[in-house]
Amino acid sequence: MKANKLYGLHSVKSVLDYSPEQITKAWLDGQRQDARLQAVVTALQALGIEPIKTDRKKLDSYADGNNHQGIVVEVLLPELLTEADLKDKLAVLEKPALFLVLDQVQDPHNLGACLRSCDAAGVDGVIIPKDNAVAMTPTVCKVASGAAETVPVYQVTNLARCLRLLKQQGLWLIGAAGEAEQTLYQVDFTVPVALVIGAEDKGMRRLTRENCDVLVKLPMFGQVESLNLSVAAGVFLYEAVRQRLA
Repeated sequence: MKANKLYGLHSVKSVLDYSPEQITKAWLDGQRQDARLQAVVTALQALGIEPIKTDRKKLDSYADGNNHQGIVVEVLLPELLTEADLKDKLAVLEKPALFLVLDQVQDPHNLGACLRSCDAAGVDGVIIPKDNAVAMTPTVCKVASGAAETVPVYQVTNLARCLRLLKQQGLWLIGAAGEAEQTLYQVDFTVPVALVIGAEDKGMRRLTRENCDVLVKLPMFGQVESLNLSVAAGVFLYEAVRQRLA
């Protein structure tokens, strides 16, 4: 676990709602007395956490100069791994690899739900880019229902470079794309695989798509054009499970 500082009424209320057990400490602007802030203080006190009253200058430093609205809390969140950690993981895998790559997924609920599916399906890890993507937040941990602590999450600076690394290590990159000609039932998931899924609404970026070995789709028989991202990820992952069990 890694200690992170969250600030602002909305962020602190979110962690109080979803993962209050992850809060370890709190700091409060001793000069503010407004009702919204007091409600947060009362909730923290109910958890046995007495906010430390301090001055605005110190809170500004904790929040890196951003608008903290008089409240900063310290929370323990699962630590993100690096591309170097990913290389180490690939070197010791004894079974055909199965990774999930999420290209700039923004919604913490989607990441949390994907982590939960990955835990259930025995996925070796989730790979996310550092920029323009949700990382580990209290909401992600809440939705993941414990999977944030069990599924390794690798945050990489350059996703295209990371995808090339996976290919060099013998993984087959299968990209999810609605316009693909093949369905997921027409490709082999028993080989070492990295399943690549693009962002909500936008899909995969061009370089991400170009690095994929094959594009596949889910067959759709109704009126909607696509499934929710995390639901689709679960369907893809369990097709891999089905094939590997067979």
